[in-house]
Amino acid sequence: MTAKDKKPPGAQRIADDLRAEIESGEIEPGGKLPTTRQLVEKYGVTPETVRQAILRLKNAGAVTSRQGGGVYARNRPPLKRLGMQRYDKAKWRDSDEVAFIADRVASGREYNRTDQTQTVKLVPASREAAAALGVPEGSDVYARARLVREKGEPTHTLTSYYRPSHVEGTRLVDPTPGPAGAGGGFRVFYELSLEPDHMNEELCARMPTPTEVETLQLPQGEPVVVLKRTTYTADDTVIEYAVGIHCASRFSWNYSFKLPDSARDNAERAERQES
Repeated sequence: MTAKDKKPPGAQRIADDLRAEIESGEIEPGGKLPTTRQLVEKYGVTPETVRQAILRLKNAGAVTSRQGGGVYARNRPPLKRLGMQRYDKAKWRDSDEVAFIADRVASGREYNRTDQTQTVKLVPASREAAAALGVPEGSDVYARARLVREKGEPTHTLTSYYRPSHVEGTRLVDPTPGPAGAGGGFRVFYELSLEPDHMNEELCARMPTPTEVETLQLPQGEPVVVLKRTTYTADDTVIEYAVGIHCASRFSWNYSFKLPDSARDNAERAERQES
């Protein structure tokens, strides 16, 4: 096959080449990608093929557009979003490392407590929040809506719902930017003798709403990861129901846990009961 007979590369090949340049550092974090005209000349393709290649990179979260023109490599690799370790009681009960700060520390990233801002207000409980908190639908609950940024760039939102009888008059209803005092919200519950003991987290991915696109400054086509968290005391009292909306490309989710062995646990339980 002669050079004249060779087909020009497709959008995926161009996207792969650009991604390789970003990952190798040839295009530095925050660096500008070649223009559409430059890529058309380099690969011998149409502008539409180049646009499709860039769109694939945007959808993968590798690049972003900026006001004023141009496409740029993402400034930072994804944050490590810890699993159980972010809720270690030694962090918030004995120290002052709340969950989003634990993620930054684990990722080797800088942070300010004011990276988190919040609004707090009484709202009618939705069906979902009411079911989680064990209150009538439409009854008053506190909604503490946080927006978390890293160096000015939004990473996620987290809205926690509480029974007013649990949090009225506490630091959890203070809208001052930053966590709710030393140790954050979990420390507040600990001080109220409502110590967080266990929780359930549910994750799913979906496309964002228009409001989420605006709030999180999402590139076109980027999905979000929705986290729903229910936190309990040792006697199974629900103290918080939270919904988080995370930019999919800005986090890597990291979970470490001991593997369960229910057969052994059941056998040991039966042995104890017999004795």
